[in-house]
Amino acid sequence: MAALMIQGCGSDVGKSVLVAGLCRLFADRGYVVRPFKPQNMSNNAAVTEPDATGRRGEIGRAQALQAVACRTPPTVHMNPVLLKPQSDVGAQLVVRGQVEASYPAMAYQARKAALLAVVLDSFRRLEAEADLVIVEGAGSPAEINLRDGDIANMGFALAAGVPVVLVGDIDRGHVIAALVGAQAVLEAADAAAIKGFIVNKFRGDPALFDDGRRWIETRTGWPDLGLVPWLAAARRLPAEDAVVLDTPVGGGAPRLKIAVPVLRHIANFDDFDPLRAEPSVDLTYVPPGAPLPGDADLIVLPGSKATLSDLAFVREQGWDIDIAAHVRRGGRVLGVCGGFQMLGRSVADPDGIEGPPGSTPGLGLLAIDTVLTGDKVLAPCRGLTPGGAAYEGFEMHMGRTTGPGLARPWLRRSDGTGEGAISADGRVFGAYVHRLFDSGPARADLLSGLGAASTALDHRLQVDQALDEIAAVLETHLDVAALARLAGLGELRS
Repeated sequence: MAALMIQGCGSDVGKSVLVAGLCRLFADRGYVVRPFKPQNMSNNAAVTEPDATGRRGEIGRAQALQAVACRTPPTVHMNPVLLKPQSDVGAQLVVRGQVEASYPAMAYQARKAALLAVVLDSFRRLEAEADLVIVEGAGSPAEINLRDGDIANMGFALAAGVPVVLVGDIDRGHVIAALVGAQAVLEAADAAAIKGFIVNKFRGDPALFDDGRRWIETRTGWPDLGLVPWLAAARRLPAEDAVVLDTPVGGGAPRLKIAVPVLRHIANFDDFDPLRAEPSVDLTYVPPGAPLPGDADLIVLPGSKATLSDLAFVREQGWDIDIAAHVRRGGRVLGVCGGFQMLGRSVADPDGIEGPPGSTPGLGLLAIDTVLTGDKVLAPCRGLTPGGAAYEGFEMHMGRTTGPGLARPWLRRSDGTGEGAISADGRVFGAYVHRLFDSGPARADLLSGLGAASTALDHRLQVDQALDEIAAVLETHLDVAALARLAGLGELRS
């Protein structure tokens, strides 16, 4: 079967978006397409469909999006190795959707070589069910200090026999040096696996870079496969990399100001992408070192990969004081997943699931207590918002929450049971549900309770339209026929 791997000259050069766009492009031509990323590092994850045993797993959010682009349900084989950072030097290892253990960075380097067999097996499974598998690399193959035991870039490409296209980001500058320099440092066999290059994120008149493209071809010998313009539609796709947290959002004359503190181990911040797209909302990600804005209408505590550590971080930043003052002024607070746990009376990690064993007082805004356990909940959920609008999302957490606050649930599940908790005055609320704001009616109901209007557009439909737009741009700016030949598809279907 056919396959093609998209690698990059660095992180955030647009690999994930290009793969998603190519998945939609080839799917629209009638091919059965599957996305694949051997190893991903992200705290933005999604829950997959059940496997043959009925068990669900988790994969990187980008691969779930790419599955949407292929119009197929996500499976654990699309991202068999997922690293979820828990500290600057360690991460939780998820293999085929299930948590294996937490590893310091050096210990994982010794572990990852043994994962190549798992990665190749998952790739072969996808290959067997598809006409084309489009593979995404991680970081850059030019990080040659990580080449030994590599499973994310050239280590995988050579083992699987998959041709590589290298992507450079011209928006960063020095794209010629990035592409030519990558070839200069790669071993001969790795460089030979690269069959062409793409320059991404170009702004302005493409003719201005014609000489640059020819110069890259001359110096590398790699064919030029296209110059991709800045893809404005990519902003409507779910964010995976934390780079988006450094980008100001909002503007104009918003009626509702929502502040999200950027926790050290923030997770699944793409939950709030639908809010970013609302004209009536000014969504502000507050970086460490800055106070939470005193004029915020709503403060949202997001998910966390290390709840106790991030709760301590909230206190280090003085955000606990800001939140308390916000509540005294009549402001509202929402907690999602780990943020929901932080709003309670206590959070305990007796077995050291997310870090050193211990417990700590919560922010005390909800009468709940959480104990972290090793049994991870991975499940879809659906139900009704306080105003009766339908929502659907998923749970993905390791904590078990109890307490009298649960007797006053914020949401209702489809089976009639409660979900989450809300304070007696209705100003503090939270739940474990991820992707709650995707549903247009549910988002409209929740925003109306905060005094804001909503477009009530379904975010999933907006994402799907963005994928169509991106695929159309790639169709006209890439040599799609050459990509198909490189992948082994032969003559391209019309």
